[in-house]
Amino acid sequence: MSTHAYALTDSWTMTRRELAHWARQPVQVVVNLVFPVMLLLMFGYLIGGGRDVQGDYLDYLLPGMLALTMAFGLEGTMIAVTQDLNKGVIDRFRSMPMANGAVLVGRSVADMLQSTLAMLVLMGVGLALGWRADGGPGAVLGAMGLLLLFRFAMLWIGIHLAMVAGKPELVQAVQILVWPVGFLSNALALPGTMPGWLGTVVEWNPMSHTASAARDLFRGTGTEHVAAATVWPLLLLAVFFPLAVRRFARQSR
Repeated sequence: MSTHAYALTDSWTMTRRELAHWARQPVQVVVNLVFPVMLLLMFGYLIGGGRDVQGDYLDYLLPGMLALTMAFGLEGTMIAVTQDLNKGVIDRFRSMPMANGAVLVGRSVADMLQSTLAMLVLMGVGLALGWRADGGPGAVLGAMGLLLLFRFAMLWIGIHLAMVAGKPELVQAVQILVWPVGFLSNALALPGTMPGWLGTVVEWNPMSHTASAARDLFRGTGTEHVAAATVWPLLLLAVFFPLAVRRFARQSR
């Protein structure tokens, strides 16, 4: 069997290990699925109103909430990575004929599966509330792909920061950094309704490009933001993926 085949097999083994944790921790899985639904209902009906948003605010809000969902919930994977490093789990894996980095790949694949499930659940709730995607199947899949690409980039930033933090108890402090990224975006409100300098910051936020591209694709109104929504996550991945892999290799020695 080739080296690449071994790496894929080992990564899938680590992915199944993470999925087995879901069965032992169902409450955490349910919380991760319910939390974005609660935010959608809260901002849509209790707090929201979409000042200056043209049309139904739900059409504006749902893609923004999907982008927020892709940015939040990283702490589970971040804590798991630091626990593996601190509890000697990696040392046991290193004694086995396992491809280097399979643990990180397994963690990331499991996270992406849960993120996909959370996205589908939130879209299902949106449909129940009256939201509709008019862009057609191809555009809907394109929007979902951009949202998952953004999640993948955020995930590897989180993995790198988790290893910088070094300890599970410090991960929560690092995770707080995600909140400014999430709420300093156009996920919930138009940048034009904000003070000038703040609106400029919001427009430059990579998450704003992802949310805007998803809105355009779901509505079928164009692809103006698709390029930026693709380039930003790829740039972030180009920086943080190799940083995370190298740091993991050093810390797991």
